[in-house]
Amino acid sequence: MTPVELSRTVLHAVRCAVDEGQLSVVVPERVVVSEPGAGGCGEYATNVALQLARAAGKPPHTVAEILRPRLIAADGIEDVVVTGPGFLNFRLDRRADPLQDLVREIRGRGRRYGHGDALAGQVLTLRVPYEVRAEVVADAVVRIVATQGGRATVEHRGGRATVQHHGGRAAVEHGELVDLRPVPAPEDPAPLGPDAARWALLHPAPHDRPRITADHLVQREGNPLFRVRYAHARVRYLGRGAARLGFAAEPGPLDATEADTAVTPACRAPALHTPLSDYPRILTAAATHRAPDRLARHLVTVADAVLPFLTCVLPLGEEKPSAAHRARLALAEAAGTVLAGGLSLLGIDAPEHL
Repeated sequence: MTPVELSRTVLHAVRCAVDEGQLSVVVPERVVVSEPGAGGCGEYATNVALQLARAAGKPPHTVAEILRPRLIAADGIEDVVVTGPGFLNFRLDRRADPLQDLVREIRGRGRRYGHGDALAGQVLTLRVPYEVRAEVVADAVVRIVATQGGRATVEHRGGRATVQHHGGRAAVEHGELVDLRPVPAPEDPAPLGPDAARWALLHPAPHDRPRITADHLVQREGNPLFRVRYAHARVRYLGRGAARLGFAAEPGPLDATEADTAVTPACRAPALHTPLSDYPRILTAAATHRAPDRLARHLVTVADAVLPFLTCVLPLGEEKPSAAHRARLALAEAAGTVLAGGLSLLGIDAPEHL
């Protein structure tokens, strides 16, 4: 069970408690699930009982105990422990494989993985100066906000709102005013080309001055944009290689047995689970804080986690393709999907070849 799936499970438990009359609250749109804090236990925890307690007119611990039996009964959850004033702590079913579940979710949702409704119904008006970095940041924010159900228009100071299209409809409403004033670019980034120019303007935090240098064009490990795009291109190359060998991606165990000493730690890929499962949270934060730099930096994290793993995907020498190879390819392609989706939100091409 992934954090996103666990969040949905908690919401379902709240709805059931409300429908059965045990809680009298408005069901929240979303529930935050994170690693347990001090005094917690298990793999994940949530403070939803504390959030609902005031509206329910009950102590948080009581709200947690109302939700606990419904959560224990859910598939993929082995136990739920209430700690502190009312934190719900989850121990997942060890017979399940959360990484496999995550890969299946990403494959099922494709580039819409991470999209949600955190900003549903919100309309933003982004006010920007006539400056290239502000324009590029606003363009990316419009896309990222849309992934969370919101809509945004761009307005130049003293000017009229420009129309942004979503789903074929023009959004012209003036909603919440948001001033976007990142530190301007020191020079014209156009000579870098569209992709490197956008990366140079979006990757730094808004308060940092962007570097408009040829370093963004070099194909070496020290260039974060190269690592991200290279990781995606490598994943696509491995997919073509697997097709030539007659096998396709299929989620499953990454190795035949835990005792298989021929399988390196990188092939077991524990480093990939966290950055892939964190992607929805990062996307929500980037939309909420109007910060595409958070998304750009997370794509670097995903790329750095997947690159060492890619050497394990295809069979070596006389090795025959196995279920483990199909599972590794599925995991690699899931990472590639996240990289491609994130780059497209930044307005940057995700190359098939590099």
